[in-house]
Amino acid sequence: MNLSGLGRMFSSDLAVDLGTANTRLYVRGQGVVLDEPSVVAVDGSGAVQAVGNAAKEMLGRAPGTVEVVRPLRHGVIADFDRTQKMFRYFINKTRRSWSFVQPRLVIVTPAGITQVERRAVRDAARQAGAREVYLIQASMAAALGAGLPVSEPGASMIVDIGGGTTEVAVMSLCGIVYSASLRTAGDEMNQAVIHYLRRAYDLLVGERRAEDAKIRLGSASPKGDDNESMEVQGRDLLDGLPKTVVITALEVREAMREPVADIVAAVRTCLEQTPPELAADVSDTGIVLTGGGALVRGFDALLHQETGLPIRVTEEPLTCVARGAGMVLDQLAILKRVAIPA
Repeated sequence: MNLSGLGRMFSSDLAVDLGTANTRLYVRGQGVVLDEPSVVAVDGSGAVQAVGNAAKEMLGRAPGTVEVVRPLRHGVIADFDRTQKMFRYFINKTRRSWSFVQPRLVIVTPAGITQVERRAVRDAARQAGAREVYLIQASMAAALGAGLPVSEPGASMIVDIGGGTTEVAVMSLCGIVYSASLRTAGDEMNQAVIHYLRRAYDLLVGERRAEDAKIRLGSASPKGDDNESMEVQGRDLLDGLPKTVVITALEVREAMREPVADIVAAVRTCLEQTPPELAADVSDTGIVLTGGGALVRGFDALLHQETGLPIRVTEEPLTCVARGAGMVLDQLAILKRVAIPA
């Protein structure tokens, strides 16, 4: 066995879906082994107090001596130092105890990432212990994870609605014919709920409460359960005291209307910009939805209504991107075709 073969045997090659809301790690031969919030808690000296699930539990509850942050914004690094610390923590958490070779990393990035942002991602990965770093677009990883035939001449269209970005793309022959990275996604839906509660009830809630309301009641089109309701706790903006209100599914859908409409508009633009022959392919094969936003009730029905095309939500949409990135760890020829140039 040659040295490169030995390196592969004793290394834990990883694919990383470095998302604004969650980071997911895929280990070759094991699948997705980590799925935790992209959140870091640090004290005044910069020392890490918690990462991932433990750090998210501290959001809005940490003392003044501890800062809890999301170091990524819209799929790109906003805080390099804390991203690097989070990266290293997750890699070390998933590394096999017997592995002594630094891992090779495939990292997912949004389509709109700049050259400077790409360099920041590569640097963070290398400083976290990677020996090789490959970047691939989120839409390509999502398409691979959804099992779309991206290497064939026909068109495949994917809509990946994540936490910080929505990726819309048409692919053919391992290339991206059209792609757009929209900075409207799950986080914007959460913010829309926060703004609605402030405006309608003078109630101030945190992101976690808003996200709970989105998950439990959120929808993109009427589903016959508009009267479904839940209690939401927060702080009254008028007297500063704790307050509880009851909101309905109809209210949450109305609150989310604008970000949902922005995503639908991006899909329509993609279809308008796709070459005619490939557009005909999309008419036959339809659109595949992935990401957490694909789980919003009625989103597939709304897109079908707006485009007239078949819409399919992929299996396990939350881990689709990570699984797609992991697929190329053993397919070096495909990886080199789809990787973003250094």
